[in-house]
Amino acid sequence: MPPLNTRWDIFCTVVDNYGDIGVTWRLARQLVSEQAMTVRLWVDDLRAFERLCPEIDISLDQQWQQGVEVRHWPAEWQEVEAADVVIAAFACQLPSVYMDAMAAREKPPLWMNLDYLSAEDWVVGCHGLPSVKYKSVQKYFFFPGFQPGTGGLLRESGLLERRQQFQQDPEAQRQFLHGLGIDPAPGAQLISLFAYENAGLASWLDVLAADSTPTHLLVPEGRILGDVARWLGVESLAIGATHVRQALTVQVLPFVRQDQYDQLLWCCDFNAVRGEDSFVRAQWAGRPMLWHIYQQDEDIHLDKLDAFLALYTKRLSPAAAEAMNGLWRAWSAGRPIGDHWLEARKHWPELQENARAWCLEQALQADLATALVQFYRNWI
Repeated sequence: MPPLNTRWDIFCTVVDNYGDIGVTWRLARQLVSEQAMTVRLWVDDLRAFERLCPEIDISLDQQWQQGVEVRHWPAEWQEVEAADVVIAAFACQLPSVYMDAMAAREKPPLWMNLDYLSAEDWVVGCHGLPSVKYKSVQKYFFFPGFQPGTGGLLRESGLLERRQQFQQDPEAQRQFLHGLGIDPAPGAQLISLFAYENAGLASWLDVLAADSTPTHLLVPEGRILGDVARWLGVESLAIGATHVRQALTVQVLPFVRQDQYDQLLWCCDFNAVRGEDSFVRAQWAGRPMLWHIYQQDEDIHLDKLDAFLALYTKRLSPAAAEAMNGLWRAWSAGRPIGDHWLEARKHWPELQENARAWCLEQALQADLATALVQFYRNWI
């Protein structure tokens, strides 16, 4: 086994939104708290990081947060000693000065590209393979994933036990929601909505408003707010704003830290999420969900969507699987989803059970941090 306090460097460029920094921040903390590693997290955009960790001082080039050394990734790189394990998150390009520092070590470091999450079959075959080489330093592909033979998903120790305890405690949920200013009506279904802009939203809100069951829609601050405002007929939506239309109550929430967002997902009956970090957290919530996958050129994101759906719906009856496929594909294409939502609601108990079973199945795999450490142990 590698000695305790093995030094790790994780590099993160914030490309868009908060998925990249969300994943790397969770990973860095887990490597420190559960694996006893020494971690430097290099981030090029501390302002984006501040949304997830309000304690961050964006004026500092070096600081410690929750056991992690947070370093600002400067435009002009200064020479530093390379770590024992180097992770380039999501194919970011390391500074040339740092790459030279890796090559200058007496024993080259383990260099890994932590890739984007995908359920596509080819991921299993590529996971752990060598990639490019820089002088004496070999880089390896490391793929998170949903199937054996991949790197698994980020999951902190005891996460599902904490979630189950919370979901079985109505008073704990009430107090948490109250702390965010949320007071749902008795019998209302709770839905969280965190998504990119989507032209298909209006049809869903129309159906929710006309439903016989009241819905309390919780919308964390983000890019979908413009579409919600247009449906409500208002210019903009401020944090804390609440609007009621027929059976639908819409409430805007502030951007919350990651542990609070987890609890928000645990409280809700249904979660609409986006990107990668919130996508994984919604799966650990064990509740029916809807994923707004990040759009890529030439619609290659739809291949990723279909690959995940094939796994996620494999236990469902043909009718329920068809309903979920229709809902997810329409949502990611920006098409109206109102009718798809009504169809999915016909299979609600089955969808609830599927979400729980999927969560438990994924928990059988090693979590991502453990898999990374094991890969290092095997490598040395």
